[in-house]
Amino acid sequence: MLARRTFLTTSAAATAANWPQWRGIARDGRSAETGLLRTWPAGGPKQVWRVESVGAGYSSYAVANGKLYTQGQKDGAQWVMALDANTGKTVWQTKAGTEFPQDRGPGPRGTPTLDGDTLYALSADGTLVSLQAETGKKNWELPVLDKFSGRQIHWGLSESPLVDGDRLIVQPGGQENSVVALDKKTGRPLWHIGGYPAGYSSAIAFDFGGLRNLVVFTGRGAVGINAANGWKLWEYVKVSNRTANVATPLYHNGHVFLSSDYGTGCALLKLEKKGEGISASEVYFNKDMRNHYCSCVLLDKHVYGFSSGILTAMDLMSGEVAWKERSVGKGQLILADGLLYLQGETGAVALAEATPSAYKEISRFDIGRAEYPVWTLPVLANGKLYLRDQSKLLCYAVA
Repeated sequence: MLARRTFLTTSAAATAANWPQWRGIARDGRSAETGLLRTWPAGGPKQVWRVESVGAGYSSYAVANGKLYTQGQKDGAQWVMALDANTGKTVWQTKAGTEFPQDRGPGPRGTPTLDGDTLYALSADGTLVSLQAETGKKNWELPVLDKFSGRQIHWGLSESPLVDGDRLIVQPGGQENSVVALDKKTGRPLWHIGGYPAGYSSAIAFDFGGLRNLVVFTGRGAVGINAANGWKLWEYVKVSNRTANVATPLYHNGHVFLSSDYGTGCALLKLEKKGEGISASEVYFNKDMRNHYCSCVLLDKHVYGFSSGILTAMDLMSGEVAWKERSVGKGQLILADGLLYLQGETGAVALAEATPSAYKEISRFDIGRAEYPVWTLPVLANGKLYLRDQSKLLCYAVA
């Protein structure tokens, strides 16, 4: 589990029931909620509300203080918006970027990050904004591709900004400014590291070896960074592919887990204190967990994730596969109360036990799909399950 200090500034807004950023409080795809439905009716849990007003895009959500924050493209621009989490009614929306066309689906990809009373969001065109979470008023705005001589990647910038203490971490992908740390209050650059094209993944942070560590899965491979000064600690490129590195890294007990698809695979790295830095050595590399756009979740000793289109349970420390199952097809997943919430890209939604003994599906329903695959990460917060298919956003009661 990520160290508690990772999200100190978020903790005021984030209780165990909230989901304040990409992949939840600890960026690990897990919710701490309990007392959830152990089975669903045939047509799915009760639908609380449905809206089709958020616009195009694949952005997931941050949920806290009765609001749901997301991003969408409509009316010729990209927007960050707040919705009432209980009704779906729009509270505010703020323009944050120009229209972003793409043949695999237009609009923003990243998820807003809530930090106390401030919201940070990165649009697909590189527009980074700091907003007042209550009103949507801009504190500052920064075009990161222009500012840091970054190069746009094929499917658009997709990361969700990471708040770590007073730092805001983003990945412009510039030759000299591949990963940058900004003062979160002003947007002023604090440090930068070069040499890596941008990936589609989002950074994580944790404490190890007496240092504050960042791991960023760039377009060339994973890199470990000293969060305090931007010094490179280590890099690992074997798990990288030449098309798209998307999955968010996992940290657990001195180890980093990485995975990518396009025929590549997964790796577990062991971290060790080395002088004033940190080294990373390979424990294993195999092709049994090939995360495309899905990121794995960890429960006890096993990771669960989609290996390309096959749901897979695998022992984290050994890399041994416990089981494989087609389940909902290629998709996304999150974990809560010992249950896997699975969403397939064709619209199937399933509930299954998170157990290494076998795939045990409990319930299933279908939300359908529009023109593009259903790629948005589901979110579970305050007893509600939030799903998205482009402009359509659905809320279900699961407590």
